[in-house]
Amino acid sequence: MFVIQFRFMKKIACFLLIFLPACLMAQITISGKVSDKKNPIHGASITLKDTYDGATTDSLGRFSFRTFEKGEFTLAVSSVGYKPFEEKITVGKNNLSFDFILKEEITEMKAVVVTAGTFEASDKKRAGVVLNSIDIVTTASANADVTQALKTLPGAQQVGETEGLFVRGGTAAETKIFIDGTLVNKFFYSASPNVSGYGRFSPFLFRGTVFSTGGYSALYGQALSAAVILESIDLPERTTANLGISVLGVDAGYQFLNKKKTASWGFDYNYTNLGLAFLVIKQKQNYFIYPGINEGHVNFRFKTSKTGMLKYYSNYSHSIFGFREPSIDSVGYLNLFKLKNFFVYQNLAWKESLGPNWKLNAGLSYTRNSDDIDSRLQNSDRGDVSFFKNFRAKPRGNYLNAKLVIERKLRNLSAIRFGSEYNFSRDEATFSDYSGNKYNYTLKENMNALFAESDIYITNGLAAKLGTRLEHSSLFNKNNIAPRISLAYKTGKSAQASVAYGIFYEDPETKYLPTANALIFMKATHYIAQYMVQNNQRVFRAEAYYKKYENLVKTGFVYRRDGVAINNNGSGDAKGLEFFWRDKKTLKYLDYWISYTYLDTKRDFLNFPYAITPNFAAKHNASIVIKSFALPIKTGFNLSYTYSSGRPYYNIMWDANSSKYFFADRGMIPDYHNVSFSVNYIPTIGKQNAKSFAVYVLSVNNILNIKQTYGYQYSYSGSRKEAIVPPARMFVFIGAFLSFGTDRTQDAINNNL
Repeated sequence: MFVIQFRFMKKIACFLLIFLPACLMAQITISGKVSDKKNPIHGASITLKDTYDGATTDSLGRFSFRTFEKGEFTLAVSSVGYKPFEEKITVGKNNLSFDFILKEEITEMKAVVVTAGTFEASDKKRAGVVLNSIDIVTTASANADVTQALKTLPGAQQVGETEGLFVRGGTAAETKIFIDGTLVNKFFYSASPNVSGYGRFSPFLFRGTVFSTGGYSALYGQALSAAVILESIDLPERTTANLGISVLGVDAGYQFLNKKKTASWGFDYNYTNLGLAFLVIKQKQNYFIYPGINEGHVNFRFKTSKTGMLKYYSNYSHSIFGFREPSIDSVGYLNLFKLKNFFVYQNLAWKESLGPNWKLNAGLSYTRNSDDIDSRLQNSDRGDVSFFKNFRAKPRGNYLNAKLVIERKLRNLSAIRFGSEYNFSRDEATFSDYSGNKYNYTLKENMNALFAESDIYITNGLAAKLGTRLEHSSLFNKNNIAPRISLAYKTGKSAQASVAYGIFYEDPETKYLPTANALIFMKATHYIAQYMVQNNQRVFRAEAYYKKYENLVKTGFVYRRDGVAINNNGSGDAKGLEFFWRDKKTLKYLDYWISYTYLDTKRDFLNFPYAITPNFAAKHNASIVIKSFALPIKTGFNLSYTYSSGRPYYNIMWDANSSKYFFADRGMIPDYHNVSFSVNYIPTIGKQNAKSFAVYVLSVNNILNIKQTYGYQYSYSGSRKEAIVPPARMFVFIGAFLSFGTDRTQDAINNNL
């Protein structure tokens, strides 16, 4: 047995001695290097498909392995973050060597974002800055208003004597606001002269906010300076009921979500009356009708498919107020001002996938707004006095906006989108003067637009947005074409640079119409350069811009009526620097941001004798917002400071002899300072499985009681002037808000409420 085993082992040994060298001679080596053009790629995998042969690259990107295989094979190269690569090779008698260059895989997490001119808050993973609904309501100076919160960001001006958002030297009318893609007309409540108006829409209605201070997308038009793009929430988290009680009023609502979480409906009603607050905090005006608002909201949302969603939202409001104040024209007399407003807003939005890589977004919105304004002079006994400035006006507006956007996803993150937009407006007014004469006018506009835009991602570090927009106005029978381009380049792991260029058009404002003079579109050309670093919950942005205005409206006397558009010969420019820093990481439970804007602007428009700095533009604006949440005492503290350098003021009057406008008075108002503070107490934090959520709020605006001046108003003759100041230096808000059915404890902690 031993002999047989020995002989068998001897034969095997002989076989190995004879054939092993031949086998080794038949083995060949495959080697090479893997890189991404600039740097070697460490840890890349190289395999001969359908075999067990392969290797990984070392720190220099080099690899080497041996194989016995012969014939046609596929060599596969792969590495995380890069596109896989395959190459057909022939394995023969000779060693093989390859140099592979992999292309970077373009992914949403790593790709550069085109952000020039834009603060985006709709995607926390990629946004340059995030302002969600909690951020807005807890910004101390915002008073839970979307646009007031945006005023703490670079580019926005601190204008307190009228409604609207003034951006980079533009008027409030040059900023347009969109909800779910469609234009919102009359976004702000109707207000009295020299008093700021607030937005009508709750910040909790929205899940995303894009504040574009210039160079915005071709999907949006009719805005010379800026666009605010708001995206409403889809389905609520669960069925909830809410109740709010404050010194200003009450509100209550209910949201129902079905068991399958495919549909919801809800309603909300609130009543606001400032009477109690005005009794405690004395106002500049003497109200005989305290401001009161009845407002209701209705919504329904349902999934039309796995990827589709249909959303409807309706807003109804009725408001009224009336006050008297000393007349600047007649000493010892009173000016009476009374305003009633009726407002209805409807929005229907539908998004749907049309198959692989195709998406549809459609929207339809309708607005009806009616004002009833009564302004007249009264004596000290409240009796009416005939005066040439007395008037009664009933402006009414009907507005319809429809938009259709088709999107086609291309390779990687690249996409192309195109569509059309229709905008209809009908403005009517009945005007009665002091003599009882009545005047009526109707102004109709049909605006049609076509647009196309593409997102092109060349690499993770280089992207472009190219678009153009074509519009036709029936009111002026004119066309325009507005090209736009933005580029973004990654300069480092967390840093990027962006540039943007675009042309923007807008109709002349309706308040300067109708006119018998031929008008054209107003025009603005934007040039923007930005540098941004975003890393570890910190964001730094620096942006420079130049904006050129053309075809601005000039106004004059027409048939003894001042302020009528006479031509489009106006022009101007705006240039500036902006800086923004937000830090949510350095100090535990502390979130803060700092913004600064430098603006140099001049324009020759309206009744300006020549190009001057407009009275709504300050050279320097700055904001500091600080938020902290003390978990042990379940309380959030919020502080904000806003600063604006002095703005110019003018009294521009008409000289009938020379038929020209001239400066009767001019100067600079004092610098603007405002320190606001709010405290939020949340007793439910820390309670397990809480079925209700409560927030108790104390907010004080202008807590240091600093005197603020927004400008000056003048008597008709120009002989007297009066400072335009806030109705009250300080405002205090106390409220309690309850929600049943949803535990928002973690949201409150995460957002440092």
